[in-house]
Amino acid sequence: MENGHNVMHGQYDWMGDPGLNSRMYEWDTVCPSEQWKYSHNYIHHTYTNILGKDRDIGYGILRMDEDQKWRPQYLGNPVYAFLLMTFFQWGVLLHDLEVENIMAGKRSWKDTKHLHRGMIRKVRNQTLKDYVLFPLLTGPFFPLTLVGNATANLVRNIWAFNIIFCGHFPAGVQSFTVEETENESRGAWYYRQLLGSANFTGSKLLHLMSGNLSYQIEHHLFPDIPARRYPELSVEVKEICERYGLQYNTGSLPKQLGSVAAKICRLALPSRKKDDHGGDGDRAPKPVPVPESTVEIDKARVSRQVRERIPA
Repeated sequence: MENGHNVMHGQYDWMGDPGLNSRMYEWDTVCPSEQWKYSHNYIHHTYTNILGKDRDIGYGILRMDEDQKWRPQYLGNPVYAFLLMTFFQWGVLLHDLEVENIMAGKRSWKDTKHLHRGMIRKVRNQTLKDYVLFPLLTGPFFPLTLVGNATANLVRNIWAFNIIFCGHFPAGVQSFTVEETENESRGAWYYRQLLGSANFTGSKLLHLMSGNLSYQIEHHLFPDIPARRYPELSVEVKEICERYGLQYNTGSLPKQLGSVAAKICRLALPSRKKDDHGGDGDRAPKPVPVPESTVEIDKARVSRQVRERIPA
């Protein structure tokens, strides 16, 4: 899933390899690539952490921000998160249907009709491959192959869920309102990506296993740069943050994962009384935005230096 994610961002289009072309690539999961590219590459990366626009905030079933209005069904937050983690690829598949909006009467099943054929075709092909064709090819080992494929998909779901949630929902990650982002400048967009993402630290092997999505801040700033460049890019991004006193949210995987789990459980309950900053008592106010010119200069410098190292 991590490799498919990076390929479909267009990170390897420069290679001219049809097998790694973002427009032709189909990943090994039940969600059709075209549908995912719209909900992720366009919606999520354009409207990152804007409440009411970025549906990745809670994936339509979780309360992951204090500014999401509390409802009794959110008492099941920890249970919903566990089920989403276990069946993550299916959650990604159903994401574009916007089931929560259908249930709220804001959308009808007819509005999703154009998605059904692609979803059914991909689910059929993926299910037959994983649970029928490949097990049959192993003859007498059919049961073992079936169980092995199911286990591999489960492990992949759990791993992908944790990597993604550690990059978007640890303590300190900021959300934004539609009003705050009206007439947003290009510099402010980069600033929002910085505040709305988080990294986690670890060994080179851990970063490799995460598809370098452990550098989620750099990914949100430069989503089409090959992910293997994120470690060297992070040095410059972190230096810029230190220079201007900006938040650079990072920590060990256990630390970030623990803060995500704590948030899931805490937000299952009604939020505490708002403080003087307009947020919950433990929620820091957003810093004053950096002037656009400053962000633009540093963005251009870092982007140019990194791109110069990528073969044409």
